[in-house]
Amino acid sequence: QVQVVESGGGLVQAGGSLRLSCATSGTIFSINAMYWYRQAPGKQRELVAFITGSGSTNYANSVKGRFTISLDNAKNTGNLQMNGLKPEDTAVYYCDVRSNGRDYWGQGTQVTVSQ
Repeated sequence: QVQVVESGGGLVQAGGSLRLSCATSGTIFSINAMYWYRQAPGKQRELVAFITGSGSTNYANSVKGRFTISLDNAKNTGNLQMNGLKPEDTAVYYCDVRSNGRDYWGQGTQVTVSQ
């Protein structure tokens, strides 16, 4: 059974930084891709960034230049470095790990950015 756990969320002032982590446990052979989504209150879940197992990355326009996604294939973990945070980045952030054609989701971590 594969489990995914996000951590690193919290309360930060606008302009600050947070580093989210996505850890996996259980039998997972390799990560094909890791996705970070977020969902703000009253809004749909949106894709923030993803990285493939080979290291290709893609970002939502709203976070491009501020967020950096990374993946440690050896440890099957990943991070989302968030700099220059804005109040509109406030949301629950979810990690989605894709492996062998299956998606494994974490429970999410809250990020709150104050003015």
